[in-house]
Amino acid sequence: MMTLPTRISYGIMVAMLVLIGWLHLSTLVLTTLFGFFALHFFSFGKSKTLGVVLYIIAVVAVGYGLFYFSRAAYKQFPEIAEKTIPAVVAFAEEKNVDLPFTDYASLKTLAITEAKEQVANYGRYLRTAAFQIALLFVGLVVAASMFLSAQWGTEEDIRSVPDSLYATVVSELSQRVRSFYRSFSRVIGAQIVISFINTGLTAIFLIWNGFAYTTVLLALTFLCGLLPIIGNLISNTLIVGVAFTIAPRMALISLIYLVVIHKLEYFLNSKIVGDRIKNPMWLTLLGIVIGEKLMGIPGMILAPVVLHYIKVEASKNKVTARGVEATTGKD
Repeated sequence: MMTLPTRISYGIMVAMLVLIGWLHLSTLVLTTLFGFFALHFFSFGKSKTLGVVLYIIAVVAVGYGLFYFSRAAYKQFPEIAEKTIPAVVAFAEEKNVDLPFTDYASLKTLAITEAKEQVANYGRYLRTAAFQIALLFVGLVVAASMFLSAQWGTEEDIRSVPDSLYATVVSELSQRVRSFYRSFSRVIGAQIVISFINTGLTAIFLIWNGFAYTTVLLALTFLCGLLPIIGNLISNTLIVGVAFTIAPRMALISLIYLVVIHKLEYFLNSKIVGDRIKNPMWLTLLGIVIGEKLMGIPGMILAPVVLHYIKVEASKNKVTARGVEATTGKD
């Protein structure tokens, strides 16, 4: 039978996941997980000092890259909208495509105005953005602290009374946290590899065909690649839209090329991630939608991780006539 400390540890994990969504701490959690993942990667399994040094360099480099991307996106997204939307609408008018609207002229004005307003509205959320940035920095520091010393703080109590309820709950909870991190490292680690490959193949196509806004498009492709399923739809839609500014034929070629890459990603997903992580598409999409509603974009990234974690933990326990029993299956 599942012991009391095990039940308590599962209850604490459920409570923490609920609180993360309720208190909007997903940025903090996601940054901490990414930071801890990066520290382990940069340490090469040997030197923590090397890991921390490379981690600091990577944080500075990524921070500068995100700042550069944000500044470029703020300037170029309205330009992309001004060029892309009229090109797409003009093509629809020329081919007499039956769109779910009839007033093409007003659509052009409305779409361009809406795109500009959405970009302009970012200034209204500076307070929220500042809070999220603060959480990001806290998460980076917490990740480094956990990497250097992952103790729970009262190890003397645990050693003095190893069979106490506190000691056993801490032991079980440590297993739950390690299992959650392993789910994160497997899902996100594989997603990063796939996103790099996708971005590289997309870069070859964009540069070869002389696309404008290549830097912004590639940065968006990589970032969206961290979002399973829906991320490809976002980046591919923008790329095909920009292709319309070159020629409708280029838009078709782009769509075919991106679909081929997308199919390649399914193959890579099965090889890199493995059968134990794959979930039905409907379940992944449902998790992403719920994650977005609860925690925004970080929730969309964490959703597949939580789904895999639930699968792993549920696989460790089997239902018998006497109740739920823990197993020693690997996760």
